[in-house]
Amino acid sequence: MNQLEMTKTMTQAMLWLVPNRNQPQIPDKSDTAVDEYALLQRIIEGDTSAFEVFYKLYYSKLFRFIQRITHQPESVEELIQETLLVVWEKPDGFNHTSKISTWVFGIAYNKALKSMSKKARRSSDVDVNDLLETMGDPVANPAQNLESEDWLSCALAILPPDQRAVIELTFYHGLPYQDIAKILNCPENTVKTRMFHARKKLQVFAET
Repeated sequence: MNQLEMTKTMTQAMLWLVPNRNQPQIPDKSDTAVDEYALLQRIIEGDTSAFEVFYKLYYSKLFRFIQRITHQPESVEELIQETLLVVWEKPDGFNHTSKISTWVFGIAYNKALKSMSKKARRSSDVDVNDLLETMGDPVANPAQNLESEDWLSCALAILPPDQRAVIELTFYHGLPYQDIAKILNCPENTVKTRMFHARKKLQVFAET
């Protein structure tokens, strides 16, 4: 099987593995139970079963991260597939200077930024008053209300993507600023600055 055929096969496998968009259920498997470096080495050798395990391991993490960053539910599945396809096609792109998770989130972040750029949709344009109206009227838009029930989701919607990424990676993925700086490809002090401004905006939102 040549590289093109293998890529097509893996793309089909990813589509088959993708759960329901609204309820991304992944088999219960703790991160510590999987040696990601061993998996990546097997992927480099073309082991499709290793990639399947890797895919399941990262799907739910990427689902949440990309959805939080882009606020484009219709694009999440595609961006997850694009991200993990890079892992399959270019596994030796990991240079061992960071954690594998840092590398994968970095790919996802760049994919998310490109997607938002193409659609010219930045969450900083969201009107806070519109958000509050949506939160207060669950009947008006039941689909949006599913996310509006999560206060933080609404709060994060007022932040630009770079600040939202810092909040998400810090509080939901427990990453230190050093790793976040590598993911976002910026100095660590820039991460701290983004966190500072994000906290201020969230505080204003909370008071409102």
